[in-house]
Formats: sequence, C-alpha cells, structure tokens
Amino acid sequence: MTSTKKDPVLVVFQLTGGNDYLNTVIPYSNPLYRDNRPAVGIAEERIIPIDDKIGFHPEMAPLKHVYDRGDMAIVHGIGYANSPRSHFRSMDIWHTCEPDKLGTEGWLGRATRDIDPNKENVLTTVSFGPALFRALALPGVPVAVVDDLDNYGLLPNIAGEQRNKVLDRFARMYSPAIGSGAVMDYMGQTGLDTLEGADILKEAPRIYSSDVEYPDTPIAKKLKGIAQVHMANFGTRIFYVDHGSFDSHSNQTGMHDKLWFDVSHALDAFLDDLKEHDADQEVVVLMFTEFGRRTHDNGSGTDHGAGGAAFMFGSNVKGGQYSEMPSMEEKDLEQGDVVPNYDYRGLYTTVLEDWMGLDANPLVGATYEKLPILA
Repeated sequence: MTSTKKDPVLVVFQLTGGNDYLNTVIPYSNPLYRDNRPAVGIAEERIIPIDDKIGFHPEMAPLKHVYDRGDMAIVHGIGYANSPRSHFRSMDIWHTCEPDKLGTEGWLGRATRDIDPNKENVLTTVSFGPALFRALALPGVPVAVVDDLDNYGLLPNIAGEQRNKVLDRFARMYSPAIGSGAVMDYMGQTGLDTLEGADILKEAPRIYSSDVEYPDTPIAKKLKGIAQVHMANFGTRIFYVDHGSFDSHSNQTGMHDKLWFDVSHALDAFLDDLKEHDADQEVVVLMFTEFGRRTHDNGSGTDHGAGGAAFMFGSNVKGGQYSEMPSMEEKDLEQGDVVPNYDYRGLYTTVLEDWMGLDANPLVGATYEKLPILA
C-alpha cells in the first residue's frame, strides 16, 4: 500500500527585536509584576487569564482559542547563560547554537543539509523576508528567499520562447563562476539554484485556493505565502519568517499591542488555513525571540533582558506550559533580568528529533534536555 503521510514540516517564526516576555505571558497574580511595571504593566481587566497565575497579552485573544483547543505550548524561561543583551550577538547565538564563540553555520542550514544531502530539491528550505536569515546559511545549501510570493520569480510577465532565451542567458552568466574559487563557487551555484527555485515557486499562488481570509498585514501575507507553498507540494520541509521589531525601549504599550494583534490574527488564520486543507497534521510552528526584556520598566518601555518565552503551535503539539516562569524576586535577578532556566538548544533538539526525525546532537552541538511537547 502507498502511504499518504507527508514528511513533517517546520515553520520557524522569529519575533525580531526582543519580545517582552512578562507582558506576553503575564504573571498577573504575582505582586512583583505590578511593582516592576508601573509604566507598562497591563491592567488586570485587560489580561486574558489562562490559569490562576498566568495570562495572555490582551491582543492575543485569537491565540487563546488555539491554546484552549490544545494546539499551543508555552515554554517559560528559555534562553542561555550570560546573555550579552545585544540584538546582533543574541540572534547569532540563536541562529548558530554557538553561545561561546562566533558561529558560522546556521542550525537550520545544517538541518537542511541532513534532510537533502544531495541537493535534490532547491526548495527544501524557503525563507520569507528580504534577506537570508543566518539560521539558514550554510555554504553549498540552497535556500529560496522570498520577499513577495505574488511577484516572485524572474521575469514573471515574459512568456514563451523569449522568456526561455532570457533564462538561458542568466544560466550562462552564472555557470562560469563554478570552479573558479570558493567564493565564486558559492555565488555561482547560488545563482543557478535561485533560477530554478524562482521558476518553481511562481506557480504556488496559481494553484492555491482557500476560504480563509487573512488580514491585510505584512506578516499575514508572509504566512499566507507559506501556506501557498506548502499546499503546492513542492517538498519544502523548513520555512522561516520573522516579524517586528519588538524592541520596545519607549512607547511600548501601543507598539506591543499592535505587534501582538497582527501576529495573533495572522497566525490564527494560517492555522485555520492548514486545517481547512487537512494539512494541520503536517506542520508545526516554532516561535522565538532573541531575549526577553528587563524586569523593571524604564518609564516608557523596557530595555534588553535575558530569560524569555518561546511557543509552539500545531495539531501535533501537546498544548500547555513547559519549564517554569523564572523568579522575579530581586535576589534572583541578574542585572535586573529574570534568569533563563531552560536552554534554547533543548527546544531545538525536541523539534529536530521528535518532529523532523533528525539527529540533533551534530546540529546543535551537544545533548540537551528535551520537552514532551510533540505528539
């Protein structure tokens, strides 16, 4: 008998800029929350309780429904020791799994190589955004980078023999670079891979239909693009997308509200779209940010912190809360921040092994504690 079960697909959703952990998953019953948040603390009547201690940001109502049906997991206190509290260095650490030195290989680039070692599919990994994320970067590993799927592809308005001639000219332009040095090899092969990927991906919107209405926002458009590519059955196993900036040093209240409104409604539509197409068993979403924010606000916003929260979504996710909310007692803080108590590489290991079926140790650099998040 032929199996109809599809390979598992991972969507990584990056909240760029350092999302405020304590105003996203709010310890509303802890008086220290009010003590530390005189300017940006969320009024209790606005908080969406999920139990008698923790509540969601008020703009996360669509995700509360996802949580209630058991398709959303919260990972408390995620991070790593000795946070540098720098956007660039922190993202490097999350992207390369190298907290103690400057890494050069993205963890998902390595995963892509393991999934497709012979580069048989240039669309094994697809990134939605204007540039390649470092988590995906690895020499010799093709990644399709899409900013706007509706207008993606080379020369979309040229058809027939003229288009073939132009594409052939592009191919001949890139080919001579192969074999003339490591950098030129990389650039030349990347150019050829891009040609092939662009030609395939442009078909995705044409063969997609859905009754789900996505919001008219940039992040919703990206998630809809991911749905379109997934439904097109191109064999993509890893998608990457980001939204932000969540860098809320000032005017945090309105800024954070808008960010979570857009994220929550877009992600809810995406998950509904997967369900409508009976594809919800095929995809899980991992959402992370590079660090949380300082425990005490600065009078208008919050500054860079350490411990944060990550989330997972999908029908194969065992919903609920994992790890523990770190202590907000002053004696337990480091530089005014809640201290991470769960290593982010443990969550990566969970996803790589329990969902993607890969050996995580060489991809994340060691063995880490997994969480029982995935069915």
